[in-house]
Amino acid sequence: MVRSFEKEIPAWVYVGSLLLFIHFYSVTVSGAALKQEAALDNGATVLNHSMGLVHRMETLLAMGNGSDVTLRVQTVNTDEVKVIQAHSLVLTLQSDVFEELLLSRNSTVVVLMVTPDCAAVFDKFVRYLYTGDISVRLDQAISLHRLASKYHVWGLQQGLTQYMTQHLSSESPTGHVVGWYNYALQIGDLTLQDSCLQYLSWNLSSVLQSGEWSSISEDLLLSLLQRSDLILQSELELYEALEGWINQNQPVSTTVESALRTVRYGMIPPHHLFRLQKQSPLMLKYYESIRNLLYLAFQFHSASPIQLAKYFDVNCSIFTPRNYLSSSWGSPWVINNPTRDDRSFSFQTQLGPSGHDSSKRVTWNALFSPRWLPLSSRSTYTELGAMQPTRTDGGRPRIIVTPATSSPEFAGVSFQKTVIVMARQQGKVVVRHVYNFHQSTEETGDFLVDADLQRRASEYLIDSSLYLHIVIKPLYHTLLVARK
Repeated sequence: MVRSFEKEIPAWVYVGSLLLFIHFYSVTVSGAALKQEAALDNGATVLNHSMGLVHRMETLLAMGNGSDVTLRVQTVNTDEVKVIQAHSLVLTLQSDVFEELLLSRNSTVVVLMVTPDCAAVFDKFVRYLYTGDISVRLDQAISLHRLASKYHVWGLQQGLTQYMTQHLSSESPTGHVVGWYNYALQIGDLTLQDSCLQYLSWNLSSVLQSGEWSSISEDLLLSLLQRSDLILQSELELYEALEGWINQNQPVSTTVESALRTVRYGMIPPHHLFRLQKQSPLMLKYYESIRNLLYLAFQFHSASPIQLAKYFDVNCSIFTPRNYLSSSWGSPWVINNPTRDDRSFSFQTQLGPSGHDSSKRVTWNALFSPRWLPLSSRSTYTELGAMQPTRTDGGRPRIIVTPATSSPEFAGVSFQKTVIVMARQQGKVVVRHVYNFHQSTEETGDFLVDADLQRRASEYLIDSSLYLHIVIKPLYHTLLVARK
């Protein structure tokens, strides 16, 4: 009798072989291109069936073949239980937390207590451990990030952080940026926290009109109100939005007073201040808390800044503009086909926000060059008078903003120039970048330094055009004397 030595291969051996291959593949993926080139040089052809392997791993999870551990996922404070048949080799390879749990277990069942939001996406999380890919919705990002952080799946955690920073502008029914900011603050993720805070600051006008504004916490509100880089239509828009937030959230009086004292009343025209004094229920209620600021604002509007500086310190936030988009402060500028040639543009702003200066106009000239070259790289002449060709591929975009004329009225005023670059992200027009000019310079050195304007699909272009908004912010402190 012929004895057969063929046996059915145990499932754990099959799983182990797959995982060893995946592990080897992941370790060597960084050198894959180099090895492929070497193989092709030797006349060999590389066959890549890794996707088929991933599919078999996904099938293994779905069917539960060879499972040696049962994950009992229980939602806290409920009777809801989700059971997942898994493989300890996969879990330990992907997570040191799972490895420790499995080493200390007394049975094949591991009980995991999770919050309701994490329970809803736990299947997705486990599938990622088997396949390395995952589909994410805006409302699932925090829950998946929590699971990735809890079980030390660092690749997924970093990927989700990147996903959130890249989807701040996505549309959602109730908004998600504030929730992501609060979560980043809770876990100490400074990268995500700063990205959310910058998005809210740079796109504040749209945030104020959304349902997300009312969900802002007191700490976040006060943090935003103290910033000078807010981009919005006017200070009046901010005050009215603050009044709406207070009416809806009903914070304690100390919070209301702190918030009201961060409003820059000197940036609100006097006729609007008069109206607010008589018609704003919030200002009527808390008038005594901000009376000194209103008095200072009216003084600011009634006298020249230099005269005011003889008696008051004007180098403070109440007299410092934010990035206002209204026509008094600057102008939008749409540059079609920005790589074609140089463009120029003229616009007018008020001399200053003070009532004393607001009727005086300043004309500004803006010049945009798509391929500006430093003097050392420009065309030169040979001894015979022939001009050597200029190398244009080394140029970079440049913008210059200068006043058309000088005036004695500029005394005591320096101008902070800000160029805002708009872009379309997830179908929504948002602020892509903000460039600030030093007060004593005419241009910003790093303007669009990383932008590829030649590419039609550039993230800096909207329908092949460059959308800019130039803001001029008069500041009163260059020639001001100290109060005696």
